[in-house]
Amino acid sequence: MSEDKSDYFPKSKTGVDGLDEITGGGFPKGRPTLICGSAGCGKTLMGLQFLVKGITEYDEPGVFMSFEETAKDLTQNVRSLGYDLDKLVKTNKLKIDHIQIEKNEIEETGEYDLEGLFIRLNYAIDAIGAKRVVLDTIESLFGGLDNATILRSELRRLFQWLKNKGVTAIITGERGESSLTRQGLEEYVSDCVILLDFRVIDQIATRRLRIVKYRGSTHGTNEYPFLIDEAGISVLPITSLKLEHKTSSDVLSYGHEGLNKLFGKGGFFRGTSTLITGTAGTLKTTLAAYFALSSCQRKEPTLFFSFEESPDQLIRNMSSIGVDLNPFIKSKLLFIHASRPSLQGLELHLLVLHKLIKELKPKTVIVDPISSLVTVGTSSEVRAMLVRLMDMLKSNKINALFTSLTHQKSNEYGDLTVDAVSSLADTWIQVSNDEKNDVRKRILSIVKSRGMGHSNQAWKFIIQDKGIKLTRSKEKA
Repeated sequence: MSEDKSDYFPKSKTGVDGLDEITGGGFPKGRPTLICGSAGCGKTLMGLQFLVKGITEYDEPGVFMSFEETAKDLTQNVRSLGYDLDKLVKTNKLKIDHIQIEKNEIEETGEYDLEGLFIRLNYAIDAIGAKRVVLDTIESLFGGLDNATILRSELRRLFQWLKNKGVTAIITGERGESSLTRQGLEEYVSDCVILLDFRVIDQIATRRLRIVKYRGSTHGTNEYPFLIDEAGISVLPITSLKLEHKTSSDVLSYGHEGLNKLFGKGGFFRGTSTLITGTAGTLKTTLAAYFALSSCQRKEPTLFFSFEESPDQLIRNMSSIGVDLNPFIKSKLLFIHASRPSLQGLELHLLVLHKLIKELKPKTVIVDPISSLVTVGTSSEVRAMLVRLMDMLKSNKINALFTSLTHQKSNEYGDLTVDAVSSLADTWIQVSNDEKNDVRKRILSIVKSRGMGHSNQAWKFIIQDKGIKLTRSKEKA
């Protein structure tokens, strides 16, 4: 009989998508957690989200004590996220207290203490029966003090007071030059320390989160990208995936009868991944559109991730060969998400895809083309991102299709995406241009298909008004 870990180490749900998985269930209940980072990395927002979600989802009232922003400013700042702080205040679920501390008003004496703060905070907690507390930011409280002895004593006293009160607390702090915080002490007296980082590499901005320590609990130790959007903060625990995928024997159609016949069972296994590689102009996107069409015809939600064409352009181009995707856009069976790779970093693209999968619950996902990602990351970063992406899709039993641009010269950097994915893909379809006697022919061949027999011939295919036509090449494969 297994023992429930929550019985001897209670935790409070964070309300931040993905963070509970990394922390093993949430922040330590009844203990202080330090969230530190540089300006603009999302400390205040994470604290507010922790309070709002605690109220709306777990019925735990909260207190937000700010030493920087007024209640009016805080309310306006998070209104775009759908957080109505005024309503929560009126229903006695949330209390916001702004304490303005001027550095020139602080006098260092041997009798300096935080007794006034404790009285005010205690009143706010008892007034609404708060279970959660956020103090933002601690530097404003101690910024005018130079006496290290007083500073250390009162910091320890503050954290111990919060523990004795039994509230789950978040304290935010600015990152120091040689330590996690400016004072360099908060991280030692906190039970959990989370570092937020906002970095810009090659003009691409990325936010990342790392759990520095968590007393008494296992936790994720890697860096995790997180996104701030209209839904608040969400974290993707991308490095925690394992090879525990369930398989299916159901065979599905690629959307083209001729292509299906090249496979022994007439298609592909549900929940597997297909890679289509080829040089420019070999109809990779067209084959992907057939894949999407077939999924929609099965009435399965489909997500098409396009890095090169807008939704309107894709729909127009495919309709010219008889692949009409527009009705499925209108019926919301097909969702096309189009963006340039340079819009954000690699892992944020992965995080956006993860969020869309969670929201739309698609049965089929298409990424066209993955080779575009080399413009926003190094070879190792692209490889790591693609591995995690494929694992994520397989773990959700999603049919996946990827296209990738290859080059005539094998040493071109763009082919690294093929190297990264080809060994992971269940099926690999290769398309190419063959030019002889001033005539160009398109050739298709099946490189591999796990668990299924397939043609070993090279097939010629041409594009017509009614779609793609496959014929056997006269030359031997």
